[in-house]
Amino acid sequence: MEAVLFDLDGTLIDTASEFVVVVQALRAEHDLPPLEEQRIRASVSNGARALVQLALGIDESAAEFERKRLRLLDLYSEVLGTTAVPYPGIAELLVELGERGIGWGISTNKPRAYTEPLLAALALSPAAGSVVCPDDVKERKPHPESLYLACRQLGCSPARTIYIGDHRRDIEAGRRAGMRTIAALYGYIEADDDPGSWGANASVACSTELQGLII
Repeated sequence: MEAVLFDLDGTLIDTASEFVVVVQALRAEHDLPPLEEQRIRASVSNGARALVQLALGIDESAAEFERKRLRLLDLYSEVLGTTAVPYPGIAELLVELGERGIGWGISTNKPRAYTEPLLAALALSPAAGSVVCPDDVKERKPHPESLYLACRQLGCSPARTIYIGDHRRDIEAGRRAGMRTIAALYGYIEADDDPGSWGANASVACSTELQGLII
């Protein structure tokens, strides 16, 4: 093994508490009652558009949708990095990867404008050797382009890299890139999803299981 790549939200970092605040605030602005927290957590990996749909019950085709999406992002900017934390065991895993000379990086569909401040607030150590955001590629996951770019930046072979994610698109991207994949079942997975059908090489129910599985 030469490198380990992580999805960001729901795999490396638990950011759901911030999105819960944002969705509830957006609903409050429209005089809507709070949603059950777990419903919000399960939708975080689907991105801002899905969270707007969940929060306000409007379709992307609605005339006001883009304005609402931008408002959600404004609200997120106000809380970004305030309560997000690495999942249990992640800090220890990164230290051991560093001690063993194994590179690590991030491949996320989260725009760089939000990824960089989040990572700066968390100050993970050792720092990621590669951080690939949708700004850096033509095709988002599940296309493998971002994973290939991460491997070039880390100087590693995809065949000797593990990709960990909490969404079907992560596992599909990893498989298409020729990597071994691990499904993070502790992440943001919707109730009607079936991680067993994603085709991952392995899965973990808790982030603390990663170290024993990888190292």
